[in-house]
Amino acid sequence: MSSTVQARQARDERKSAASATPRVGFVSLGCPKALVDSEQVLTQLRAEGYEIAPSYESADLVVVNTCGFIDSAVAESLDAIGEALHENGKVIVTGCLGARENGSFVRAAHPKVLAVTGPHATAEVMSAVHEHLPKPHDPFVDLVPPQGIKLTPSHYAYLKISEGCNHRCTFCIIPSLRGDLKSRPIGEVLLEAERLLKAGVRELLVVSQDTSAYGVDVKYRTGFWQGRPLRTHMTELASALDALGRAHRAWVRLHYVYPYPHVDEVVTRMTTNVGEGGLLPYLDVPFQHASPRILKLMKRPAAPEKVLDRIAAWRRERPEITAAPSSSVFPEKRKANSRRSSTFSMRRSSIASDALRTRRSRARPRTRFRIPSPTASRKNDDAASWKSRGKSARRSSRAESGRRSTSSSTRTKEKAVAVRRDRSQLPAAPRTRRRSTAWSGSKPHRRSRVSDRLPGSS
Repeated sequence: MSSTVQARQARDERKSAASATPRVGFVSLGCPKALVDSEQVLTQLRAEGYEIAPSYESADLVVVNTCGFIDSAVAESLDAIGEALHENGKVIVTGCLGARENGSFVRAAHPKVLAVTGPHATAEVMSAVHEHLPKPHDPFVDLVPPQGIKLTPSHYAYLKISEGCNHRCTFCIIPSLRGDLKSRPIGEVLLEAERLLKAGVRELLVVSQDTSAYGVDVKYRTGFWQGRPLRTHMTELASALDALGRAHRAWVRLHYVYPYPHVDEVVTRMTTNVGEGGLLPYLDVPFQHASPRILKLMKRPAAPEKVLDRIAAWRRERPEITAAPSSSVFPEKRKANSRRSSTFSMRRSSIASDALRTRRSRARPRTRFRIPSPTASRKNDDAASWKSRGKSARRSSRAESGRRSTSSSTRTKEKAVAVRRDRSQLPAAPRTRRRSTAWSGSKPHRRSRVSDRLPGSS
């Protein structure tokens, strides 16, 4: 094969590879701030391997960054959207005009657009691009898999939806380390969840510092997923995750759920057949404590009795629901608080049965424990080993000790007889009269010396 033919084939391969790379057209309107937003979107597109097309015909998709400040700018933006739809057919709208009436204004004029986002929404625009024009994964170029690098086993993964916390509990250091609540865009969260499920994950564990407060920091701003608007709210996120889980026959499990009122709506959307996938009837709830006084010292926004009533309502709606609690030990040493926590735990675990609740509430919890000393432990070990030897071993031990005591007493008696025999052969000592001890003052006199008892002593 000649070098000319080889060069032609190599050129054709490069052309086919270039044609396989997704190409995005871009129309930027509006003020310099909108221009900066366009630059950020284009930078992200090029960083992910997309090519920028110079015309409608050569583009696989077109993004139009609009302006909605004055009437003439609105008219120009609507004309640009209509032109892109006519020339290409696949259009994503972003910018200020997209934020008017939560996207309804643009959709009323051009219902065929793929997605509508507001200004400064690079993540939402990229989510829409990924959905309608996915970039094929090339294992020779893309060193990172689509779902990213995960440290968990392949069958489950954590999905973090927010960072930080707005509470200022006295026992918690999280706000000083991670700051206030910062919710991720709902489109970005759902895109990550979809990638994980497509990669083979069978269970998504939704985590944050306060899952129930998702979207509070952005005032439940409207995002977009699969071309439709979604509020950045826990209930709508749970519904979308439930739909994704059912589509891939995977589970979704919610963690760190504070018992806020809107959690009741989430409970109603939980699946009744776990074999079909979806949102599991499971809630990880941080109760922290049962004493109102301790909760006040903790600065916790909860009341124990209301929490119990809410759990009872959840069980009436979903009898199979599991509420996994977590509690904290606060530095307040009072037996009443400990007893209240124990009683609260009993009521919480038996909330589904009145009889069980009555029986357990009468039980007095034991809060004191006795730690045995090392000496007592050794004594207990010796006693246990002694008992394990059995009756026969004890009888043989007694017999052996009896034989030892008998032989020793016999030897003692023999020694005593020998001493008496030796003493009987000695001459008898003369009898002497002892002087009585006389008292003089407070001290007695010294007894008589040995020489005083000898015969002939004066």
